Amino acid sequence: MYSKTNPTAGTLTKRQKRIFAITGAVVILVLGGLAVWGALAHDTYGASGHGCVNVVLPSSTGGSTLHYCGSAARSFCVTAFKSNDQVSLRARPQCVLAGLGPKK
Repeated sequence: MYSKTNPTAGTLTKRQKRIFAITGAVVILVLGGLAVWGALAHDTYGASGHGCVNVVLPSSTGGSTLHYCGSAARSFCVTAFKSNDQVSLRARPQCVLAGLGPKK
């Protein structure tokens, strides 16, 4: 009803349209950049290998990740092959992938 009594109430000026267009373009560029970064960024907690061990364990909040590299990974794997608890059983295949399996 109001727009019939005031015909110019719903129109934008050229300056307002330009500001909305620039703001929209910036938002689209930022979201596109974040999508590309998310798709191509290196995952520091990826698969086990090269002396690093990553073990994903079930947790009350969904899951937790154990990440060890170097001497901490060697110590973790030695303990994993000596014990029989759930963490050790899940860690053994990851230790083998990292090249830290039991010595034969």
